[in-house]
Amino acid sequence: MNLNFFEFLRALVENPILFVITLLIGGVIFANGCTDVPNSISTCVATRSMSPKKALIMAAICNALGVFLIKAVGSNVADTVYSIVNFGDNSYHALVALCAALFAIVIWSFITWFFGIPTSQSHSLVAGLTGAAVAINGGFNGVSLDAWKKVILGLVISTIFGFVFGFLITKLIRFLFKNVDRRRTKPIFKIGLILGDSLQAFFNSLQDGQKFIAVFLMGLMLTNGVTDGDIPEIPIWTMIFCSTIMTLGTAIAGNRIIKSVGMKIAKMETYQGTSSDIAASICLLGSTLTGLPVSTNQTKTTAIMGVGAANRVSSVDWSIAKNMILAWVITFPSAGLLGFIMTKLFIVFFG
Repeated sequence: MNLNFFEFLRALVENPILFVITLLIGGVIFANGCTDVPNSISTCVATRSMSPKKALIMAAICNALGVFLIKAVGSNVADTVYSIVNFGDNSYHALVALCAALFAIVIWSFITWFFGIPTSQSHSLVAGLTGAAVAINGGFNGVSLDAWKKVILGLVISTIFGFVFGFLITKLIRFLFKNVDRRRTKPIFKIGLILGDSLQAFFNSLQDGQKFIAVFLMGLMLTNGVTDGDIPEIPIWTMIFCSTIMTLGTAIAGNRIIKSVGMKIAKMETYQGTSSDIAASICLLGSTLTGLPVSTNQTKTTAIMGVGAANRVSSVDWSIAKNMILAWVITFPSAGLLGFIMTKLFIVFFG
């Protein structure tokens, strides 16, 4: 299939359902820019190493770089997301189901954004797609168990390893600098924190960008009647599309999540912020290379919790952490149920 940009524009004019899919996937990407990308730079703001405005600009630049380097790093995460569901052999019904899933994901994303909850965009994405696949197929025969195993494994890794690495790296930095005047180390860790948050924003888009591009390519393939097979090669113009919309989401609405995560979950010094960035970056790099679609929000948040716990357990606001964990737990059934219901409704009205 030809995925040339000009052919896409022609198909966009000729096929209304592709136009709807493009708007919806754009909405999902925008929601990610509102929630997940700001979370990656929250420690910079929490430690007052950068102003929110400058941090958001930095995140936008690193976000764009992350999406454009997907080909260089590999598209393992995109492969996993692309294969997680099969909507059946009827390409039109499959397109309707995909539209319904994306619509459900947009609804769930903006509900959580409105309340300032840094929910998992990755989990809502796979849950919404799965709910739609169950609705259109009348069961779980269109859901890939192998792909879901990777999702669950990523959930475990981002939760446990994020916390453990945050805890251990904080302890290590304290040991290495125990005899150094803290006033002398503060400028060093401030630079390290800015670089660390830059790396976080980069890995966020490198991980999440693959997920959205995979779903976008799914829609393009279904529009052309291709209902199965491996993911096609990722065109450059889809990276530009993803990067631009994600950046707009971050610039327009990112400040809410920065305040929710970085300013409330734990009070941090610059060396602690650096520790959380290193911990989260290690987890994100490993999961991206192995094709595990993890929650970038969850990885960063649990790393911050681990850093706080390394100081003392009481320094972590566990009530906020509890609310976040509750949000992660309800995301799978809520987004999945929304995907299921929306698909049934869309089939009635448009099938």
